Amino acid sequence: MGISVEAIKELRDMTCASIAHCKKALEEADGDLKKAAQLLRKKGLEIAAKKQDRAVKEGRIEAYVHHGNKIGVILEVDCESDFVARNEDFTRFTKDLAMQIAACSPQYLKKEDVPAEVLKHEKSEKDFIQASCLMEQAFIKDPSITISDYLGTIVAKLGENIVIRRFMRYKVGEK
Repeated sequence: MGISVEAIKELRDMTCASIAHCKKALEEADGDLKKAAQLLRKKGLEIAAKKQDRAVKEGRIEAYVHHGNKIGVILEVDCESDFVARNEDFTRFTKDLAMQIAACSPQYLKKEDVPAEVLKHEKSEKDFIQASCLMEQAFIKDPSITISDYLGTIVAKLGENIVIRRFMRYKVGEK
């Protein structure tokens, strides 16, 4: 079955994956866009896992102040090279993360950061982790993926290890 250029373009717009990866995923999924997007997401996470041990000594500090100047975020995202740190996709990723933090106010970066003492007092551990851990939250611009999935997509696209190091969210009147 031949894959149309329009289908490849649509999948590329959805996932930011390369044309070759989009074509291959569509072929594997028999032309099904949703299935192909899931395959690309899974592949992105596999690529990200392989690159986790590589050193990240470059990166970007992103600052975001929400309209009305009542909420602000400072975020550090690291990568392997200054070339990627200046890349448009990397910059968009850091801006999206800062907005995500401002909108959803996560308390922790990943589920491993949540103290057992805190989890002990929660009714639903899974719901608490999804609401309180940045990496487990649904992405505000595309709720069908998590921040972890989004990170995997960016790692696969840029070909470097990318690490969300830390963030701080400020809200006027909050301690």
